[in-house]
Amino acid sequence: MQVQALFILLLCPWARHLTHITCWWCSEGPVASDIISTVEFNHTGELLATGDKGGRVVIFQREPESQTEPFSQGEYNVYSTFQSHEPEFDYLKSLEIEEKINKIRWLPQQNAAHFLLSTNDKTVKLWKVSERDKRPEGYNLKDEEGRIKDLSTVTSLQVPVLKPVDLMVEVSPRRVFANAHTYHINSISVNSDYETYMSADDLRINLWHLDITDRSFNIVDIKPANMEDLTEVITAAEFHPHHCNLFVYSSSKGTLRLCDMREAALCDKHSKLFEEPEDPSAHSFFSEIISSVSDVKFSHSGRYLLTRDYLTAKVWDLNMESKPLETYQVHDYLRSKLCSLYENDCIFDKFECAWNGSDSVIMTGAYNNFFRMFDRNTKRDVTLEASRESSKPRAVLKPRRVCAAGGKRRKDDISVDSLDFTKKILHTAWHPTENIIAIAATNNLYIFQDKLSSEMH
Repeated sequence: MQVQALFILLLCPWARHLTHITCWWCSEGPVASDIISTVEFNHTGELLATGDKGGRVVIFQREPESQTEPFSQGEYNVYSTFQSHEPEFDYLKSLEIEEKINKIRWLPQQNAAHFLLSTNDKTVKLWKVSERDKRPEGYNLKDEEGRIKDLSTVTSLQVPVLKPVDLMVEVSPRRVFANAHTYHINSISVNSDYETYMSADDLRINLWHLDITDRSFNIVDIKPANMEDLTEVITAAEFHPHHCNLFVYSSSKGTLRLCDMREAALCDKHSKLFEEPEDPSAHSFFSEIISSVSDVKFSHSGRYLLTRDYLTAKVWDLNMESKPLETYQVHDYLRSKLCSLYENDCIFDKFECAWNGSDSVIMTGAYNNFFRMFDRNTKRDVTLEASRESSKPRAVLKPRRVCAAGGKRRKDDISVDSLDFTKKILHTAWHPTENIIAIAATNNLYIFQDKLSSEMH
């Protein structure tokens, strides 16, 4: 992996002074196994984990501030890399199981070690990440190479001591949660009780205890008795950040269901259904496809839900089920291109979304390596680009604007016909407390930091 630290100034009406960016890339051309498939900060934001299609997890650590290098704070460097999943083969179903990492979720730190969950299509694994900078020496019954000594040669006793060694980061698997999903896992979410988590596939959601690997509890099952009656699938699921009994899951029909585990063991009956009525005049062949929710996130306060479908990002109030509180057009200029996007399968891309630490700004990805930010208070929005071409040291990254087909084009505008649909930002993450964002653009990872972080918080 090649490494280069880059510094970029983003100039936009409200997201100005985003000055620090670190860019990591693996190769000149995007090798399939290097394509990043998930990005996740831990609860403090000091660590950032990425998973890729090759089953690898790369953990980045934030560098402490240096008096001699004032710009080094916020820069993330590789902390550890390990192989989380390997390709497998299901002989009963004659199916290959990809090693691709679908999701990573950190557990809150309880001691010096860090723990994270990673999943591919079928198996969730719990990993322990720990540091070791000392080594015990002076054993009585073992020699320096660890072999047992002949007891007849032991003539005296000594107290073993800890000797300092170079820092080592050790990653070890602690639990493997397997054989519980018939369909592909699309989400995992750690509960606020920090003892349980859930895993969701296309038709079922299972509840696990972090210490028990041989059984889980099915809490949602939407599989019909006859699969020909299937009308929707589960696309994403997440626990409430504060109430351990509440969780939400989204569907391919564009609906959100809030469930309360206190009401029943099997949450087939939801507590609340969030659904926006469709405008009959706007109905088309693509309506159901573009209304499918690809991601759902609770706000940090737990009051709101952020969802992303193909063309829009929506904010829902938990107290208002009838319609979204806010709707943001991410790339409405693509509405005229839906036919070609259907033919090249781009219409099925699953974009993620993210809140900032104060729930005042939302972020999501788009095509051409663009990503969008929407300020909920000022209603301003900005389109930015994460690209290596404009990533020269201290370069200025200006807001971008896409001109719809037939629209009036200004200088530096990009025509919708010029967009590169092979370059897409599906995965983004926002630091839990600061204005630091991580953008995954194919096999490149960009990390931006706002020096004046108080402006947007």
